Formats: sequence, structure tokens, C-alpha cells
Amino acid sequence: MTKIKLCGLFRPCDIDIANQLKPDYIGFVFAPKSKRYLSAQTASQLKKQLHPSIKAVGVFVEEMPSVIAELLNCDIIDLAQLHGKNASSTILQLRTLTEKPLIQAFQIETEEEIQAANLSPADYILLDSKFSGSGTVFDWNLLSKITRPYFLAGGLTAQNVSDAVKMFHPYAVDVSSGIETDGYKDKNKMTAFVQAVKIRKEDKL
Repeated sequence: MTKIKLCGLFRPCDIDIANQLKPDYIGFVFAPKSKRYLSAQTASQLKKQLHPSIKAVGVFVEEMPSVIAELLNCDIIDLAQLHGKNASSTILQLRTLTEKPLIQAFQIETEEEIQAANLSPADYILLDSKFSGSGTVFDWNLLSKITRPYFLAGGLTAQNVSDAVKMFHPYAVDVSSGIETDGYKDKNKMTAFVQAVKIRKEDKL
């Protein structure tokens, strides 16, 4: 069954909504250039508020392995999602610092990125559009070349996620801008997204 990740949560009210909707994962963004950035201190407070059945994923761009490992080993996050050109080498370094699961994100434009994702040393891979968090969909035809389970991201909304699940059966779907209004998480959009995925799950039973 396809799992759900609601990414870019940074307010207590976002966590309250997530606790009601019960996605499998939520995402905390630790990339300073992101408009969804939050500090480790804020993430720690929000994690304490998060329902224990929901896993927190930390999103990083070219971060030092020691910083990521500390957040993992202190249980502020349960998984780390790594973006950037050095993600593969960071994953190998993290293997010596933590036993927590790791996700490597790939910005998909061509079959070359798909092949790189197939060979990733991470526990999980995430397939995104060229500009992460932009709400842009990449060419889903390239998914026919993927040979391992993956998180599908990039331009997903309540309007198209059901089709994505039906056609490609990803391990998980990941949404951020698609559940926002004016840069903030929107309860109605979050609810509609989760319901769209769960309805598709029920159809498959």
C-alpha cells in the first residue's frame, strides 16, 4: 500500500493537523535557504508533539554528516532525506555514525538520473522534479525504468495523486507545495490529499 509523506511542516498547528490525518511520514526541512526551514530546537519541540505512529523525516541539502547523525541519534528525526551532489558520499559516512534509515533524493530530468537512483546506497530513494518544492511534475514516463521502491514527489496534489498511485504504485507519495496556500500548510488541502491516497488504497483492497 502506498504510504504518505507530508513535507515542510514547521508550525505546531501543522503537527496538530498531521496527528489527525495520520500520514506515515512528515518532513522537517533543515535547509537554511528553504522558506520551510526550521531549527533543530523547533524540530525537537514539534517532534514531541507528533503522534508516535508518524515518522519524522529530516530534509538536508549538503549538510555535514555529523550534524545529520546527531539529529537522528537524538530521535529528533527518524529518517534523513539527503539532497545534493554529495548525497551518496554523505550516506556512506552516515553509515558509520547511525543505524537510522536514509533517503537519497534525485531530481529527475532524464533516464540518467533514474539509473543513478537505481544504484543509490540509500535505504530509500525519492524521485523529484528539477526544482524541489516548486510544485512541478517531472516526466512520469521515466518511472518505467525504475527498479526499486521509491518516494514519488514533485507537483503532487489532491487532484493528481490518485492517478499517480493507480499508474505507478510508488512506495510512498511526498507532497509539500501541493498542500499549501500562500506558503503555509492548508488543512483542507492536506485533508483532501490524504483522502485521495486512502481512497485509492481502498479501491485496491
